[in-house]
Amino acid sequence: MPDAVLPEASTRSVTHQTGRFTRETAGSQSLERGLALLRSFRVGTTSLTNAELALRTGLPRPTVSRLTRSLVDGGFLRYDVNERAYRLAPVVLSLADAFHQASRAPDIALPLMRKVAEAGKVNVGLAVGDQLEMVYLASIRHSRDSVSRTRRVVPGSRVPMELTAIGLSWLAAQPQGVREDMLAGIAARQGEAGPACSARAAQHCAGAAARLLRRGLPAGHLLAVGAAFCGPDQQLYGLNISFPYCEGERSRDNARYAVQLARLVADIQAAWQRAAG
Repeated sequence: MPDAVLPEASTRSVTHQTGRFTRETAGSQSLERGLALLRSFRVGTTSLTNAELALRTGLPRPTVSRLTRSLVDGGFLRYDVNERAYRLAPVVLSLADAFHQASRAPDIALPLMRKVAEAGKVNVGLAVGDQLEMVYLASIRHSRDSVSRTRRVVPGSRVPMELTAIGLSWLAAQPQGVREDMLAGIAARQGEAGPACSARAAQHCAGAAARLLRRGLPAGHLLAVGAAFCGPDQQLYGLNISFPYCEGERSRDNARYAVQLARLVADIQAAWQRAAG
């Protein structure tokens, strides 16, 4: 008798098993390119021309022109006649509000984060990954160092994944295949420095104990510890505590705040469970 043919695993099963979104149906390249244009708008960027959008995305100018036309027609961009450039349209704000209303996790975590930040005069942040960056969902800043006083970190702020404790901890918690793809993307983004940067990030991921990472930020003598953990919505969240330090007390401070961070993770998860009923 011929061997029985086992049914192939569904793409939904593969997604669940690997942690990587998988579907048989091909995606839309035009849509992906249009979304890349929208991602080009950051804090401090009020308007962008087609040429500037092409430079930021690496897309050909004719392609950018077609995409901006569609985004204007769809109401996601508006054209500023005086500046001869494009601005984000109000619908983007309504999407942000819809996201906020759909996810209670940051609001539940916020009081616990504020308590730790106020008690220790430190900074506490909650973020999720978006491609090769981390997007902050909540941030409480009480550290008195010069970096914390001048650097604006609010919901929606984005930071490079490979350069931050919160990003490295989130990266370390990814399934191996997903993590390797992201490390390759980091290497490509960094250009000539890419291989070394990706190797350092991979080393941090490999050495992550209990998904905790310690990484010093040189400016302003600021250090941070980061952790990644799963929320009630099965979303992977990153959490960090950043604080000023003295070089002679660096090891002690790292250990101290790593313990506080682990306790805060447990408190947030417990609060999420209570809210879920």
